[in-house]
Amino acid sequence: MNNTREVDVVVTGAGQAGLSSAYHLRRTGFEPDRDFVVLDHSPAPGGAWQFRWPSLTYGKVHGMHSLPGMELTDADPARPSAEVVGEYFARYERTFGLRVRRPVDVRAVREGEGGRLLVETSDGAWSTRALINATGTWDRPFRPRYPGQESFRGRQLHTAQYAGPEEFAGQRVVVVGGGASGTQHLLELAPYAAATTWVTRRPPVFREGPFDEDAGRAAVALVEERVRQGLPPRSVVSVTGLPLNDAIRQGLRDGVLDRLPMFDRLTPDGVEWADGRKITADVILWATGFRAALGHLAPLRLREPGGGIRVEGTRAVADPRVHLVGYGPSASTVGANRAGRSAVRDIARLLATESVAA
Repeated sequence: MNNTREVDVVVTGAGQAGLSSAYHLRRTGFEPDRDFVVLDHSPAPGGAWQFRWPSLTYGKVHGMHSLPGMELTDADPARPSAEVVGEYFARYERTFGLRVRRPVDVRAVREGEGGRLLVETSDGAWSTRALINATGTWDRPFRPRYPGQESFRGRQLHTAQYAGPEEFAGQRVVVVGGGASGTQHLLELAPYAAATTWVTRRPPVFREGPFDEDAGRAAVALVEERVRQGLPPRSVVSVTGLPLNDAIRQGLRDGVLDRLPMFDRLTPDGVEWADGRKITADVILWATGFRAALGHLAPLRLREPGGGIRVEGTRAVADPRVHLVGYGPSASTVGANRAGRSAVRDIARLLATESVAA
């Protein structure tokens, strides 16, 4: 491509992981637009937070940690998290002069010339010596397949499409999923819906006590081994358990969080279990999580036979030029902060070694 621009590092994504990485690049001496560039496909600052439903207020957020170098303080817990985090990320980008380019879609990353990577985007191509991939998961909502799914006459939607509880007034809603989103949906829907039913594959585990940095690090350690083996990562939240706060306790007392095992099939009118039990439903709300958005990396053939990308620290074992921040063990907000620093340290070493060799 004749108009290919050259930098040392391309950062894809400007959520928590991408901004953390960009901050550490600046601290290490890399200059935005000269040495590195941050590409973000979202229309505004805020990462995936800007797409969260309005009723998810900042006070309901599960384990949000500040970005490095700037604390998030005095946030109104009653404001929508999309607004609070969006404004915070925008202020962060301005303060540290990160010059995020948006909206830019990264379409493919492939082998370039002279040992460099070629990043193809909706805004032209970039030739880079290293890549920090921080594209997160929001663009890949996961909805499992169950028999009879096509026959269900009601509405099916994923958490990514949820806009708030009011639109479910008077309807019978089955919420699928044992994570924080599932419980939040149920607690919000209960005053509006005619009936709610909660189903999960495994019994939910509720956790006492605050989710502080020590708890975050312990959760990260539990996920890390899977990515070392090249297996698809489980989310960090899946190993932390659900925080047992006042709202959850009330939901348990009221029976809103009375969980049933996963149904076996969908019917035209609802869901059914193998033992013959049936529940009539108007809506199936799939709060079943997300998968890593890594399709643009396919040309590099990084995936292992187990289906994941084998990672040591943040570095892809199959290609040391590629670092995955916000993937697997660094998928939490505290994990992303630490991983951004680690990735930049490794990249600086790699580039210094290449320069000496040259």
